[in-house]
Amino acid sequence: MQVAEMLSTYPKDLGGVDQTRLIACIEECLRCAQTCTACADACLSEDMVEQLTKCIRTNLDCADICETTARVLSRHTGYDANITRAVLEACAQVCKACGDECAQHTKHRHCGVCAEACRACERACRDLLGALG
Repeated sequence: MQVAEMLSTYPKDLGGVDQTRLIACIEECLRCAQTCTACADACLSEDMVEQLTKCIRTNLDCADICETTARVLSRHTGYDANITRAVLEACAQVCKACGDECAQHTKHRHCGVCAEACRACERACRDLLGALG
């Protein structure tokens, strides 16, 4: 990913945001979005798909919110800390919910992988939230 490279090209100061945490959070959001999308698709291919309905829905919600969070975090012109905090909190919450849901289905390897990605993204969001003050 070129997250760090793109951030380094921004022509103005990023406003004191911890760039290491920002980069990690954007990368984890993008990674989680891809993993959740793939997990939802894999769930659809399982023989007992009806038992995975909530997992699929949570995967798709998580993927959408993670992608949105990565996009919001990638924009710095006209920065609004309140919006950033709200988006990060929403992302952390949906990642927790998705991680918890996938953890109930770890007999499916894709759900185990997805639970791990969700936990990592939740940590990255909370870490960046903590750094924002």
